[in-house]
Amino acid sequence: MKKRLCIIGSGVAGLHLAYALKDDFDITIIERQSSDQIKNGRIMSTQVHFGSTRNREKRFNVPKWGEQALIESIHITIGNQKLFVGKLRDPALSVDQRLYYSHSIKDLVGQGVSFRLEKVDKESVEVLIDEFDLVIDCTGKNGPLFPFPIEEDLSPFQTPQRKCIVGYFIGIKENTPLGVSVTVLPELGEMFEIPAITEHGPVTIMFIMAIPNSDLDIFKGIKNAEEFTLKMRSTVQQFFPEIYNRMDGKHFALCDENSFLQTAITPVIRKPYLLVNNKLVVGCGDSVFLNDPITGQGCNLSSYCAEQLYETLTEYKNSKWDAETGECYWNRTKQYVKEVTEWTNAMTKPLPEHVVQLLLQGAQDQVKANEIAEWFANPTKAYNAFFSKTTIH
Repeated sequence: MKKRLCIIGSGVAGLHLAYALKDDFDITIIERQSSDQIKNGRIMSTQVHFGSTRNREKRFNVPKWGEQALIESIHITIGNQKLFVGKLRDPALSVDQRLYYSHSIKDLVGQGVSFRLEKVDKESVEVLIDEFDLVIDCTGKNGPLFPFPIEEDLSPFQTPQRKCIVGYFIGIKENTPLGVSVTVLPELGEMFEIPAITEHGPVTIMFIMAIPNSDLDIFKGIKNAEEFTLKMRSTVQQFFPEIYNRMDGKHFALCDENSFLQTAITPVIRKPYLLVNNKLVVGCGDSVFLNDPITGQGCNLSSYCAEQLYETLTEYKNSKWDAETGECYWNRTKQYVKEVTEWTNAMTKPLPEHVVQLLLQGAQDQVKANEIAEWFANPTKAYNAFFSKTTIH
């Protein structure tokens, strides 16, 4: 008889786990919103699935999204100076999570995965521990449901380092070659411009990360789509003139009235397992590995950790799942989580001088520019660039 697994949450971590595990185990996903509620609801985040994540999607037969709007490059600007366009080795893709999640849930249900619509809280979750052989907490930024211990050395912040201001817009001419634009405004924050696919067609995600209480932190109190659009237009005109010049004044608008978001995240990393009533419970994705969004690694780290948990549970398939299983999972993920987290935390602070010099080299050397673009696709390279003493030759 197959072991019964309960996945709480249907974000990237939960969905990728369900696709990976469904052939070997009896999977139930518990989610507080139906697929239609997700599809028609508010945007939840931004997302760029880089090459390694897209390879995992291929491995586990996650639905394909075609080859339109492939992201081929990273554009880097400091202040008003465009430094370079670095080419990604493997193209990336951004699909509105409302579309991605709702479509995947329906696809998984069609393949025999059970889906339960209910809200789980810290009081009711223990019933699930008795019901299933393993409960996996994939509750994302809203979690965790369990007191997974905090890794203090990887969790230095007590407050959010950025205000996250996100809108999915039409009426912006795409940059060329098609890519993610990263603009760093020292002492103010950053703008990420991301081409994405939505139910409405292609859009441009405008993602401002404002240092709290800086001159860029000016979206306080904005509640509706019209106000948000007007404020985004004036903010881009003031701080990001290159993007403003690509805006179509008549047609610049949110792609739908739910396609804007303001949030703030305090990053925290937790040990992703514990024993509850002598039974193993594990966490995966943002519920245990919550990073600042500044490096765009949330969905990619979630996917990576889902694959490592899949490998661990498959390896221990015929054993009792206990603390040894949990420690194996943590050991598989620990180094990569550390690399992503320490690079991400460093990006929330003023850039180190040797990194500034690397960026300036990228402006003169296309090979170096491509290497820097690859930081986002392969954070180990970014970690080495930031923290290795042998970076500069």
